[in-house]
Amino acid sequence: MSRLEGKTAFITGAASGIGAACARRFAEEGARIAGCDLQKPLPGADWSAAEAAAPDHWFRDGLDVRDEAAIQDAVASVEDKVGPIDILVNAAGVAGVGPAHDLAAEDWDRVIDINLKGSFLSAKHVLPSMMARGTGSIIHVASVEGIEGMAGSLSYNASKGGVVLMTRNMALDYGTAGIRVNCLCPGLIETPLTEIVWQADEVLRQMVSWHALNRPGKPEEVANAALFLASDEASFVTGHAMVVDGGWTAGRRFTS
Repeated sequence: MSRLEGKTAFITGAASGIGAACARRFAEEGARIAGCDLQKPLPGADWSAAEAAAPDHWFRDGLDVRDEAAIQDAVASVEDKVGPIDILVNAAGVAGVGPAHDLAAEDWDRVIDINLKGSFLSAKHVLPSMMARGTGSIIHVASVEGIEGMAGSLSYNASKGGVVLMTRNMALDYGTAGIRVNCLCPGLIETPLTEIVWQADEVLRQMVSWHALNRPGKPEEVANAALFLASDEASFVTGHAMVVDGGWTAGRRFTS
């Protein structure tokens, strides 16, 4: 039997990258898929795969996760048109660069508001239905940069570190209600978010070398980890920051 048969998954940032990969993978396992993003699905996101596996799928573009009213309306629409939300994946996110002395306040606000506040708002409006039914799985997408710092990446580090601690707090707040809350901490993954890295050969080589597997990851590899956390196979896993990082956080090795 498919691992997510009969369940509804709501995925933010579903137009591309990790969010789109989660939509495809969850659909393959029998889930009904509801997705949202600020943009339309990118070529290659292949929402047709989700549609083929779950004809009742739902997608809304133009949705800004910083807009609480829009998030509340989207959640209500999903529950009305697709079904009660069993799984939430918060994959919407943006990059942010710059040290404190050279970081504009509006750039700080943008990264924190999308990466951290956006995940909070989605969870806030999905939780009441989960609490009423006594079940649910929330998966925030954090980063290895939420576990350890990276020079020149202050706002992104802060936002993803906040996601990790928010995950643990929510696990404590809602565990007795039967709701599991976990997060994923990917390393360097080949997505539109990391395109800037592929344009800088020296930076790319250095970042790849930080992975014990000596390669970047693929969105599908993160989606496989998300599938585990969403499924009943992870029924005793909550409050966990799962690294999917090819060995980034294992430590550093000498290179020639």
